[in-house]
Amino acid sequence: MVENNSLMTLAVKEAWKYQGLTYPNPAVGALISDDFGSILSRKAHTKAGAPHAEVEVIKDAYYKFTQDKKIEKLKNSSEIHDYLIKNHNGLFKNYTLYVTLEPCNHYGKTPPCSHLIKELKFKKVVIGKRDTNPKAVGGADYLREHGIKVEVLKECKECEELITPFLKWQKGNFVFFKLAMSLNGVIDGGIITNETSRELVHRFRDRCDLLVIGGNTVRIDRPTLDARLCSGKAPDILIYSRKEDFDKDIPLFRVKNREVFISDNFEILKRYKNIMIEGGRGMLEATKEMVDMYAVFHSPNFKVGQNPKLKLDLKYLFCNNQTKDRLCWLIN
Repeated sequence: MVENNSLMTLAVKEAWKYQGLTYPNPAVGALISDDFGSILSRKAHTKAGAPHAEVEVIKDAYYKFTQDKKIEKLKNSSEIHDYLIKNHNGLFKNYTLYVTLEPCNHYGKTPPCSHLIKELKFKKVVIGKRDTNPKAVGGADYLREHGIKVEVLKECKECEELITPFLKWQKGNFVFFKLAMSLNGVIDGGIITNETSRELVHRFRDRCDLLVIGGNTVRIDRPTLDARLCSGKAPDILIYSRKEDFDKDIPLFRVKNREVFISDNFEILKRYKNIMIEGGRGMLEATKEMVDMYAVFHSPNFKVGQNPKLKLDLKYLFCNNQTKDRLCWLIN
């Protein structure tokens, strides 16, 4: 017998690879398996506007079944839906779809995933968590009404933790702290991580509304704090400082369509939804009561410097070993 929770865990891990990149959508993972637990495909939602996790995993599975190269060329979600509905030929009738969040049941930027799943006549759908978004809810009931067996896991803590950012910015805002750390625990003194990690940080910035940085970092490093490595948009900036003695000619202040605030408090955060903080020991101390998650890039290299000494009781949620640096998400 297949253990649903273990397969759901794999779908959750796939989704964590794109945490921080899907705003304003939740991070969602999906997996397709047979009755014996053999995995046909595992995919995730990668960014807002892109196909949902269910569409990505079905598209990939369809290609593995058919080697139909036409499906690979399709990027638009509506086109993928239409092509799969016309050409599936009952391929999925003996397969189970696992998805970390209830399939959407409305037309938004993409067609409803529940309708696609119904048309492809999956044997069963296992859902990690019900969707609380009133616009998207109802996918499980829709599928049951059309004869598809649906199981919603009674408790999937991993699925709940996965969408913590989504739940936070729906009700207020989500604040995460990006930190780079050497193998021996040093977090300051110039570049620590590799180019791939720095590009991912720029992709985070592209999805953020606001980036918070310390005044000393601005004075010493004279940064730009944009998203040029991914050709993305630059977020607004809050410089946390008691003094306003900054050189306004540095690149940070010259980015178009950006607001830069200088303040000795964090009141401005109330105006934003998805907020990233970058900094060192001082910023870690100043923001420890407001941070929801920490995204820590662990470099495999040693670096000369001091280790931060902070009393933070953190729990590991996910660690990604895809690059030489190791990205770990932690929660208070």
